[in-house]
Amino acid sequence: MDFSSKLLENAVNEMSQLPGIGKRTALRLVLHMLKQPQEQTQRLSESLQQMREEINFCKNCHNISDTTLCEICANPNRNEKIICVVEDIRDVMAIENTSQYKGNYHVLGGKISPMDGVGPGELNIASLVEKVKSGDVEELIFALSSTMEGDTTNFFIFKQIEEYPVTTTTIARGISVGDELEYADEITLGRSILNRIPFETSLKSS
Repeated sequence: MDFSSKLLENAVNEMSQLPGIGKRTALRLVLHMLKQPQEQTQRLSESLQQMREEINFCKNCHNISDTTLCEICANPNRNEKIICVVEDIRDVMAIENTSQYKGNYHVLGGKISPMDGVGPGELNIASLVEKVKSGDVEELIFALSSTMEGDTTNFFIFKQIEEYPVTTTTIARGISVGDELEYADEITLGRSILNRIPFETSLKSS
């Protein structure tokens, strides 16, 4: 792709680094921003810079937050004895949109995937195990996507905590095998949360 401007080329190259954005889409977006009032582009730039510099991760659940403790963990009406284990913030948002879950979360930051170089040490698993060891957790809900990586991560965590008195469940398989949680519709996801099953049962049926 030939560019008449090095500045334009640099902007397109940076934009195309985003997931799902190819060079042609990046060019279209950059040209669109070029047509907008300078103030609008400035606001976009400043909001991204501010987010990058000031964003926090909740010290309790690792969710993205504006403060050291996210709104969910700080809410006294949430049941902190029930923890839903998810991959990332997109899954938290998906489950919250169902309005069917009133416990807390634990964001792992990914799934175990040796092919991608992601092992247990790269995820927020140790802090989850410590929560269970403290005795303050009554139930862990595994809500990772129904993929090989998701199931591997569930099983790894289960083996770490099986000696402790905590109930382990998994969302019902209304979510199709291979589906990512964030793409499930709210009704199906809500029912899967409400109709969760013992994790040991899901192992036998796999």
